[in-house]
Amino acid sequence: MSLLINNSEYRYIEIAQAVFQEQFKRDPKLELEMDERRKRLMYDDVVYNISFLMTAVSLKDERVFTEYAKWIYELLCNLMKDLDRDRIMEHMVGHYQILSEIFKKKARGMVSEEDIELSARYLSSAIESTRASVTDITLSSNFSEGSNYEIRKAYLEHLLKGETRKAQDLIEETRKQGVPLVEIYESILARTMVEIGSLWHRNIITVEKEHYATSVTQTIMSSFYDEIFASPRKNKSLLSCTVGTELHEMGIRMLSDIFEYRGWDTYYMGAALPREALIRSIEEHKPDLVALSVTMPIYLVDCREIVSSIRERYPDIKIAVGGQAFDYTSDIWKVWGVDFYSEKATDLVRLAEEEFR
Repeated sequence: MSLLINNSEYRYIEIAQAVFQEQFKRDPKLELEMDERRKRLMYDDVVYNISFLMTAVSLKDERVFTEYAKWIYELLCNLMKDLDRDRIMEHMVGHYQILSEIFKKKARGMVSEEDIELSARYLSSAIESTRASVTDITLSSNFSEGSNYEIRKAYLEHLLKGETRKAQDLIEETRKQGVPLVEIYESILARTMVEIGSLWHRNIITVEKEHYATSVTQTIMSSFYDEIFASPRKNKSLLSCTVGTELHEMGIRMLSDIFEYRGWDTYYMGAALPREALIRSIEEHKPDLVALSVTMPIYLVDCREIVSSIRERYPDIKIAVGGQAFDYTSDIWKVWGVDFYSEKATDLVRLAEEEFR
């Protein structure tokens, strides 16, 4: 039923078990539709849904959960093709209704009354968005818009066909034709990888294919390093990483490369850097700017707490946040005390260079 496994919210296990059991009591058709494998995955989903709900409640951002509800609905429609969209909607609506009822009964003493009220409201919104999604089957991206579309399309096709050499040759030829390195990063590589992620979310490609595309793109990026590190220095430094246990590092690695290309000294710390290690790295390198990336919304709480820790320990260091997770929020970064937020790496470089002129 799902590819998602959550290991972080053990305190909600009793609630998850109650929701899971109640759903089978109220919906007898589930016994016919769910074999043992699907039942196991369904239970994992219940735990994960609660974790995502509490992420939204903690951030006080309803959109975090409603956007997740739309995504999980479409994912299930792709995974459970033996059921129609109406039936899966019925299943998810029933799930959210039961979760709301049981959460009110069992969460008292675990969370505040305000959080219980917020969870009920967010679950109600999730029900509305799921019902609306039944007829909203047009899934599209901005992949075809803007410059370099034909190159971007060809690169995507090579990745989907597993044509590693052709993908590498295409980007190499594009550079030889005079397309700027930063434009290749943002207009071709980054936008293609966003589309790859979308294809995986829509269950059109497997996670293995997504990992392959990431590996090929990282190899291509490394081929530019001689040029990137040859740029004149500006005596400014950037420290960058993903937060929590976030493993999606492509975006923050591209950001670091672009800063390095523009003459900054960069300390790219990679994925899933623990908070204590990040603090030690800041103490060691004393960067002018710290950039934090979040791709999955569930790690936004970690990002907020890390921003708070950095601000408390190093009030003079500038902080930037970004990543796809913020696309599904109501600009929550504005209340975190960060200095910069940008959807594009080049825009963040421009803002930073204006700040440090």
